[in-house]
Amino acid sequence: MSGPMQPPQKQKHAVDTDAAGRLGRDLAALAGPDWHRLHYGVAVSGGPDSMALLWLMATLLPGQVRAATVDHGLRQGSDEEARMVAGFCGRELIPHATLNPPSPIKGSLQAAARAERYRLLEKWQKDCGLAFILTAHHADDQLETIVMRLNRSSGVGGLAAIRAKNGAVLRPLLHWRRDALVRLALDEDLPFVDDPSNSDSRFDRARLRHGLQSQTLLDVEAAARSADWLADADDAIDWAVERLIASWPDASDIAVIRDDAYPPEIFRRVVTQRLRANDSQRQIRGASLDGVIAAMKGGRRAMVGALLIDAVPGLEGTIWRISAAPRRKAQK
Repeated sequence: MSGPMQPPQKQKHAVDTDAAGRLGRDLAALAGPDWHRLHYGVAVSGGPDSMALLWLMATLLPGQVRAATVDHGLRQGSDEEARMVAGFCGRELIPHATLNPPSPIKGSLQAAARAERYRLLEKWQKDCGLAFILTAHHADDQLETIVMRLNRSSGVGGLAAIRAKNGAVLRPLLHWRRDALVRLALDEDLPFVDDPSNSDSRFDRARLRHGLQSQTLLDVEAAARSADWLADADDAIDWAVERLIASWPDASDIAVIRDDAYPPEIFRRVVTQRLRANDSQRQIRGASLDGVIAAMKGGRRAMVGALLIDAVPGLEGTIWRISAAPRRKAQK
């Protein structure tokens, strides 16, 4: 045999360095200049994307990474997947925890499971003293979310889709393709499983994923960049609205809503921020928010949960006040 041959281990190390270096740059953009000194938690479902993220993080920052798998117990075999992740972590000397909800998931299954997953992960992060939690959402996930939001008539905030940074949660793979992460998992002989819910036609995302897999018209990476810019625009509008409200003469009174011929999107944010100031758990958007604003502008009382919005008499409807709705009398 003639010609030089690259030793397999050396070639593998070159791949390690390139991929880990790219992750380091993406992580630095989210976590800041001291990113390499911090300790991180990685949410690992056992799929190829989260296993690739865990492996990259352990390669990049050995000794600074922990892993957690949330097992909701909603389908057969989920406990085996958690044990698979735990076994891999044990071999790689990565601390691992399996997190289980204290009670069965109720309500809208996917939404409730997602909320409980992040609650468990954030508690684990605080208990372990970790700077951030990393999830393995990637560019293909981002495109799916954008299309789903388009189908729901979302505005700027909705079309920003999956945020790269949301509190203590970082998503450094939003510009990585799913195929590249699967290829990395295969190249490094990482164990992984395919979540059957990803192909379950009962779920909107699974049907959409199937439809997008064969399309060639939409550029996945370009869509991810557009989502970044929409997120920047969304943050900029909120920034402007916060300063607008702060300029009001009665800004400290959270019951007041003012309108000085603001553009519609600015007024939507004004109303949303004032409602949130009175009830931090209250979220209203889309058609529901437009209905509230239509009632306000039409001089009618608007009701949002346990809050009432009434126009202040004599001021031509340019000022409204938020108050608590009276409690209903208990029926005898």
